[in-house]
Amino acid sequence: MLLTALVLVPFVAALLCFVLHQRAWLEVVTVIGSVLTLGLGLVITAQVMASGHVSGFGSWLYADALSALSMLIIAFVGATAALYSVGYMRENMKEQSDAHGAGQREVRRYYLLFNLFLFAMLVVPVSNSLGVLWIAIEGTTLASLFLVSFYRTHEALEAAWKYVIVGSVGIALALFGTVLAYYSAVQVLGPSYDLNWSVLAPVAPRLNPNVMRLAFIFIVVGFGTKAGLAPMHTWLPDAHSEAPSPISALLSGVLLNTAMYGILRYYALATPSLGHAYPNTLLLAFGLLSLVIAALFILRQRDFKRLLAYSSVEHMGIVSVGIAFGGALGLYGALLQMIGHALAKSLMFFATGQVNLRYGTKQIDGVAGVVTSMPITGAILVIGALALTGSPPFGIFVSEFSILTAGFQSGQAVAALVVLGLIALIFIRFIGPINRMAFGKATSDVPRGEISWTGTAAMIGSLVLVVGLGIFIPAPLSELLRQSTAVLGGAP
Repeated sequence: MLLTALVLVPFVAALLCFVLHQRAWLEVVTVIGSVLTLGLGLVITAQVMASGHVSGFGSWLYADALSALSMLIIAFVGATAALYSVGYMRENMKEQSDAHGAGQREVRRYYLLFNLFLFAMLVVPVSNSLGVLWIAIEGTTLASLFLVSFYRTHEALEAAWKYVIVGSVGIALALFGTVLAYYSAVQVLGPSYDLNWSVLAPVAPRLNPNVMRLAFIFIVVGFGTKAGLAPMHTWLPDAHSEAPSPISALLSGVLLNTAMYGILRYYALATPSLGHAYPNTLLLAFGLLSLVIAALFILRQRDFKRLLAYSSVEHMGIVSVGIAFGGALGLYGALLQMIGHALAKSLMFFATGQVNLRYGTKQIDGVAGVVTSMPITGAILVIGALALTGSPPFGIFVSEFSILTAGFQSGQAVAALVVLGLIALIFIRFIGPINRMAFGKATSDVPRGEISWTGTAAMIGSLVLVVGLGIFIPAPLSELLRQSTAVLGGAP
């Protein structure tokens, strides 16, 4: 019942937002619903760690350690984004005449779609059926499409069209991969069976290797499009740049992880039948290409939201490389990277959202002296940038160190050195603009003080975990990561 409740809470919240009209009720329903979802996620995770897996709603819902890890990421970022949205949308409503102003109907539409977006993303990790997983990932596109185009500017509409077209092509390829994965087990399970993880995982070594090899290519390219892997990443910079900042945080911190989760599920099915060489080589190629593309485009960015978007391409590339390096350490590092990226990237989109509201621009050259004009936001902007670029003592440093160590241990020293060089290059180019934004001289016409207490509270909540996970990893989280690597074929 807990799994059913987990997915029903945001859906019911969306229904309530459809019938409610007053802004205060929309905010209360969304915040309470997201906090309740996080609480349910923690309870389910405890059950999973105790028993190995839980199921619900017949055989439709299923959660193991990997599911629980993804579920917690979605629930936590969803809760902070919901709280952040309160102050962010109120500030938008103050400027009704502005092109980015949001009236009462727009605010109602925002919270309705926000909750539907959370619902679709939560269905992904708790789906036992790989077919339902595909439907849920497609559902995330439909729910978030109108959030990307929320402001209805020419740029936002163009970004939304690119998002839906590129995303639909990718998801169509993933559908073909899903069909092939089904066919790969026909000789083992018969012509008619449930395409469930719990059914396929026990027979994974007996899947048809020739069919599974082709299926895995389509899955990586298809779901990799939604995960932002290059060269299928072209929708990502525009969508992240034009969406409202809390939605950008969900797109980057959570949506990309749900698509990567889909790849991980098929990776766990492919390696027993194909061995590690083929899947790892494919993921390594896409990971390195993503890092190269991210490094090249970060060098020339003038828009701070697009800068963060290309950073997402970088981090998904690092996750892909971590999976490719393999072994318990590589998989552990990749999963920890997913957590660190979700927390740090959502924190950065929260901070830059406050900056955008205060300065009225997304241009890096148009922002200076954030530490002076908005002391809390400015400090969080600097800390978030250091965390996101893998500086010690933050969690991403630990995950990237683990991934690079796994690369050297697996005999892929050249690839590990290339990754290290690209990470260093991106660090240099990323920190420079953030430094100018934070410590440059602010003009006298910029108002002083923070924008909203809810936005500040959401940022501080994320900041606590970003800093805390760099200092130590709690034993329950470490055990959850260990169990998740075992699901993926790493040493338990």
